Amino acid sequence: MIAAQAVLETKMLLRNGEQLLLTVIIPTLLLVLFSSVDIIDTGAEEAVDFLAPGVLALAVMSTAFTGQAIATGFERRYGVLKRLAASPLPRWALMTAKTASVLVTEVLQVVLLTVIAFALGWSPHGNPAAVLLLLVLGTAAFSGLGLLMAGTLRAEATLAAANLVFLLLLVGGGVIVPLDKFPDAARDVLGLLPISALSDGLRDVLQHGASMPWGDLGILAVWAVVGLAAAGKFFRWE
Repeated sequence: MIAAQAVLETKMLLRNGEQLLLTVIIPTLLLVLFSSVDIIDTGAEEAVDFLAPGVLALAVMSTAFTGQAIATGFERRYGVLKRLAASPLPRWALMTAKTASVLVTEVLQVVLLTVIAFALGWSPHGNPAAVLLLLVLGTAAFSGLGLLMAGTLRAEATLAAANLVFLLLLVGGGVIVPLDKFPDAARDVLGLLPISALSDGLRDVLQHGASMPWGDLGILAVWAVVGLAAAGKFFRWE
C-alpha cells in the first residue's frame, strides 16, 4: 500500500505544472544563468563550483518544503487527507509514502542538476557519504516545516507563505549570493537557517573537499527534530 501510494504521489507531483516549475525548471535556469553570465561575484574560480551545491540545496527545499506544503495544504482543504485517513492506509503510512515521493523526486532533481553542472564545467570534491547525509537531513528538516505549514494554515495562506519563504530563502540563504556579502549581524542569523546550513555544508564538501561539516549537520538535525515534532503535534487532517 505504501509503495502504491508513493507512486501515485510521485505521479501527481510531476504532473503538476506549478510544482514542476519550482522543483526542476527554476533551479535549472538559475544554475545555467548564473554559471554562464558573470552577474554575482561568488569568490570562486569557476562560478559553477559555488553555484552547483547551492542549487542542489534549493532543489531539496523546493520539493521537500514548498512543493509538499502546497500540495498537502490543498489536499487537506479538499478533504483528500480526511478520506485517506479513513482508508485502510494508516496515517503514518501515508506520511511515509509522501516522504518516499519527495525522495524519488529529489533523486531525479539531483541527477539532472548534476549532469547540467558537469556540462558547465563543475569539478566536485569531497566525501559522498557527507553529501548524502546532508541531503537526507535537509529533506527531513524541510519536510517537517512544510507539513507543519500545510497542517496548520489554510490552503491559500500556505500557497502564499510557502512561495514567499521560497523567494526569501533563495535570496538570503546563500544559494546564489554568498553569505559574506551580507552585514555581519545578518550573516550570523542567516547562517542558522536550514537552507544556509544545507547549501554551506554541500559547498564545504563539494567545493572545498571537507570530510564532514558537523556544524551544518547539527543545525539541520535541530531543524529536522523541531520541525517533524511540531508537525506531528499540530498537524490537522481536516
